[in-house]
Amino acid sequence: MAEADSSALYGRAYYESHCGIPYRRDEHWLGFFGGIADAIVSRIQPTSVLDAGCAMGFLVEALRDRGVEAYGVDISEYAIAAVREDIRPHCWVGSITEELPRRYDLIVTIEVLEHLDETSGRDALANLARHSDDILFSSSPDDLEEATHANVRPTEYWAQRFLEQGLLRDSDWEPRGGLPAWAIRFRRQPTDLHSTLSTYERLAYRQVRESVALREELARLTDRVAELERFLSDREAIIRDKDTHIGNLDAELDLIKASRAYRLAIRASRTLGRPPPEG
Repeated sequence: MAEADSSALYGRAYYESHCGIPYRRDEHWLGFFGGIADAIVSRIQPTSVLDAGCAMGFLVEALRDRGVEAYGVDISEYAIAAVREDIRPHCWVGSITEELPRRYDLIVTIEVLEHLDETSGRDALANLARHSDDILFSSSPDDLEEATHANVRPTEYWAQRFLEQGLLRDSDWEPRGGLPAWAIRFRRQPTDLHSTLSTYERLAYRQVRESVALREELARLTDRVAELERFLSDREAIIRDKDTHIGNLDAELDLIKASRAYRLAIRASRTLGRPPPEG
């Protein structure tokens, strides 16, 4: 797709109707990117950041508001025109397949590469990897319904592409701050077998540990549910006993009312001008 066509594709209509909810300067989107900026600042602490596919520059402004030298590039002229005025000098219209002006401590690309065809996606990824040793990346692994998604791939596909550029998953990174569950931090690391095995063993250990913790929590919740069910069962038994007792009393009262003695008592009370027995 030609660059001019791409810019036109990602105009007002796209941002109003293709992002789940309208993509605009509002509390939702500013809060969303503010959470991501907080996670980046607290956990990565980069000095310089490029948001590759920055749209309206919400992450760029959030990072700059937190003291980070952040920049953004996006193919959409419409989106770049909506960047906050004081941030606009730090964002530009361009393709992430084009040569970038410098290297960055961190490059962030969130839900961008699936919009490119496979060849352009590979070119973009290689371009980003030439300009940073640290890339925070997410690309939906299963959203095939979005019309502008041209290259939806599982995470292992992207892991292989990053490996070709000498970047491996950071096994200590966990997506937080609103990032999707499939967000991955790729860093330039030794790619020999022993280093790779060590990295993925740490990841596997963490997953096993989390799995064990979840199973233990599930067991605790199951015990609690069983305890509550026993309590409810006991309460229901008490209620049934009370209902039975009330039923017995009602039956006994009916027998009393049907007795000859009760009828004589009624007659006597009327003769004496007294109120009849209650019931």
